[in-house]
Amino acid sequence: QGRLVESGGGLVQAGGSLRLSCAASGFSVGTYIMSWYRQVPGKERELVATISHIGYNPTYPNSTKGRFTIDRDNAKNTITLQMNALRPDDTAVYYCHAFHNVGNKERYWGQGTQVTVSS
Repeated sequence: QGRLVESGGGLVQAGGSLRLSCAASGFSVGTYIMSWYRQVPGKERELVATISHIGYNPTYPNSTKGRFTIDRDNAKNTITLQMNALRPDDTAVYYCHAFHNVGNKERYWGQGTQVTVSS
């Protein structure tokens, strides 16, 4: 049974930075596609960043590209999200996600960590 636990959220002023961490257990992140999502109440969950098994060329939507950086540390079995130049519209609950796109196609979600950016 896979498990993901996010940490690092909090309150930050606009223009500031936060680093989120996602600790995985029960599986190895090196064999999974790892992503960060965020969700605001009343809206659909939004992809923030994703990184392949190998870790080359992580991808971002326009809303986070150039400000956020996803990375993996397979030795520590963790995924991070470095968030810079934060804006109030980045305020959301941020979720870590793991997907194994072969075999049983296991999928895991963390419980989320709140990020609040003050204006």
